Amino acid sequence: MDFSLKWNKYCLNLGARTHLMGVLNVTPDSFSDGGRHFSKAEAVTHGIAMAQDGADIIDIGGESTRPYSRRLSADEEMDRVIPVISALSKEIPVPISIDTYKSKVALEAMNAGASMINDISALRLDPQMATVAAEANVPVILMHMQGTPESMQLHPVYDNLIPEIMAFLKGAVARCKSVGIKENRIILDPGIGFGKTFDHNLSVIHHLEKFQALKKPLLVGPSNKAFIGHILNREAHDRDTGTMAAVAACVMNGAHMIRAHNVKMAAETIKVIDAIRRERVSEGVLA
Repeated sequence: MDFSLKWNKYCLNLGARTHLMGVLNVTPDSFSDGGRHFSKAEAVTHGIAMAQDGADIIDIGGESTRPYSRRLSADEEMDRVIPVISALSKEIPVPISIDTYKSKVALEAMNAGASMINDISALRLDPQMATVAAEANVPVILMHMQGTPESMQLHPVYDNLIPEIMAFLKGAVARCKSVGIKENRIILDPGIGFGKTFDHNLSVIHHLEKFQALKKPLLVGPSNKAFIGHILNREAHDRDTGTMAAVAACVMNGAHMIRAHNVKMAAETIKVIDAIRRERVSEGVLA
């Protein structure tokens, strides 16, 4: 299923190829790369490098959402991300996404140069976020999460995993539409690692094509997640090989966008898998 996102000066043709979102964590405590790009200068340099290495979007976050993480105030979060967004937006041609569930942070980020909102709560944790997104008329990423970052991994349980995630995302789309967010601005994320066991994550990736029924672009973020470490017995900083295997599976199963830390490696992986998928399409194997 093909989608085209057009807004402001940007256009992402998601049907032509799988797009790549590079992760830029301006935090001291993210599970994968906490502290690596915490200073403004390091963050901006890394953001430029990701854009050069093939990122179609740079996703900037100032609060870790790893399991059991503590929440920041909006002011502390803005102190981390706004200077980076302001500087980076002047240096790169690709859109910047703000990874936040706080409306105040999202608004200030867009004033500083961001042009997408990536909300892990699907607009649930801050009642003003939907209004901010609607008025800005920018793409919004709605993610499935069972619980909150503090509680999501305590005991995730589902009666019927895929239908429950799909029902949640349908509800999130309905909330967006009710406040005036345009349907062609909505991207969905099944939330790998957010309120899911290792087996749940594997099942989501395995059944990813079922989410096509929602008729929205699908973003998946398997990068360096714990289920990969569990399979390979690797720490978060040493999961690139496993991540690329998961990226390949996500692309083969219908993801339109991939969120990843190692942009250069992910861009090459996606390029190869896209070529394989195009060949299968030409042979009539895929619809």
